Amino acid sequence: MLKKIEGIVPVMITPFTEGGKIDYPGVARLVEWYIANGSDALFAVCQSSEMQFLSLEERVELAAFVKTAAGRVPVIASGHVSESLEDQLAELSAIAATGVDGMVLVTNRLDAKKEGGTKFIDDLNWLLERLPKDLTLGLYECPAPYRRLLSDDELSFCARSGRFAILKDVSCDLETVKRRVALTKDTPLAIVNANAAIAYDAMKAGSRGFTGVFTNFHPDLYKWMLTKSASNPALADELSVYLALSAMAEPMGYPKLAKLYHQRLGTFSCADSRVVNFDIRERFWALDALMDKIIEGTDHFRRRIAAG
Repeated sequence: MLKKIEGIVPVMITPFTEGGKIDYPGVARLVEWYIANGSDALFAVCQSSEMQFLSLEERVELAAFVKTAAGRVPVIASGHVSESLEDQLAELSAIAATGVDGMVLVTNRLDAKKEGGTKFIDDLNWLLERLPKDLTLGLYECPAPYRRLLSDDELSFCARSGRFAILKDVSCDLETVKRRVALTKDTPLAIVNANAAIAYDAMKAGSRGFTGVFTNFHPDLYKWMLTKSASNPALADELSVYLALSAMAEPMGYPKLAKLYHQRLGTFSCADSRVVNFDIRERFWALDALMDKIIEGTDHFRRRIAAG
């Protein structure tokens, strides 16, 4: 039976130790922070997790650890980064064996050489025939190494298959989200937008949650917007503007940017990243001042929400 995966689904970052290993006590505290701040599920081993820079052993260990640590909420994971289908199957099978609640397929891996035509569905069918039939699946339009958006026909095929529970939509286009919501109506496949600029409008249009990178800063604010905004639409409009503007900081060294934020919170001590190996404070001037403003704004809206 397909598991429901929707709502606020953070794309998890991966803390490392000073020695370059995965900081598992830090991961455990991060999991608790996500859940305490309203997360409905967790997306481990994704691009934000630096999956392209983790060994297969690390990807498997990380997925298994998050699944055990989270317990109370569903955990989904990806982790197939190879080009050949045989290597991808080995990666996916290893992740599936961890017992995660859902396996997320990266759309650009199912047409790795950009051949087009029926290549996506052909590759997908090859994997579906070999992956466990009872495993809940998802789709992720991961931007790396290139963003491959699903065509309407491909999305409809996946929705009708009955195998897929979630699409992490990276179209960043409200009209596309609306069309996809209509295409997947009355199927198990939930469209969950990942773009902060359209987050509120996408929710109102039928996106069943949010799974953008700033779930690493204030998932609780997205949760309120998803579940409580009808009680105060004027506040929701203001909040949606703040969330969109905050998320514009993403190009300033994410995911290290989010790690600096959690370093401030005390979630973990080391902000090192394998993806971003330069000093983001040196490259992006006034970065700490900007982060101060993001924190100030987050606290401001939390107070207003608490005051009703």
